[in-house]
Amino acid sequence: MGIFKRGGQRPEESGPYWKQRSWQASAGFLALVVVLGVIATVTSGSGSRARAEASVSKGPLSGTVAKKDGRPGGCRTDDSAGDAIPTSVPKDITWHTLDIGRVPVSASAGPTRKQGAVWWCFAHTPMGAVLAATDIPTQMSGTQWRTVTDQQVVAGQERELFVFQRTAVPDTTGSGGAATTSSYAGFQVTSYTAKAAAVVLLIKNEQGYAKTTVYVRWSGGDWKIQPDSSGSLYSQLASEQSAVGYTLWGA
Repeated sequence: MGIFKRGGQRPEESGPYWKQRSWQASAGFLALVVVLGVIATVTSGSGSRARAEASVSKGPLSGTVAKKDGRPGGCRTDDSAGDAIPTSVPKDITWHTLDIGRVPVSASAGPTRKQGAVWWCFAHTPMGAVLAATDIPTQMSGTQWRTVTDQQVVAGQERELFVFQRTAVPDTTGSGGAATTSSYAGFQVTSYTAKAAAVVLLIKNEQGYAKTTVYVRWSGGDWKIQPDSSGSLYSQLASEQSAVGYTLWGA
């Protein structure tokens, strides 16, 4: 069970499970995969499962990695902000384009290290938590999603459930999916301690704004995504009236 108490129980949905919005979310359409409108059809059969299993590889955050000061070897970040909730974005933010959208990266707050789809080494600060909550889920549509999951999702029954459901979803990297005009607009840090944080991501699209919450936990010397009891890596997408109260990326 996650360390944060989630919202009330979601209403039960009808119809085939693969068409249910909540199942699709739990199956790996998180963050940009759902929010930015990448369209994928859930398929069954051993082919997609074999591709998912074949994509697992040893990543930089494996247990054998040497650590210094509780952080993975080679990881350095600017943690001078402490527990202060950010009211502006770092001046060194740059935007990197992935197959399904653009994500923010900070030279000081992270991710400062990259190995394949594993973008890691986030500052042990609220800003580091924001960047982890934004960047890590974005990698879940590609062929290396299992490696990202093993390295950057908190281990436990919730992660196993996510993997079980995500295995049934085809990879969208390089698929030339539908174009989208949605983007990350801003964020709120609604809860923060040195061990865990809750980050609300603000999304802008043609209809206006939407929001979703991602929970992260400090584990193994870096921020990792904390799934909920259903295996979902983020809360159900909800509409938002305006950007008031959010820290905006300004991109």
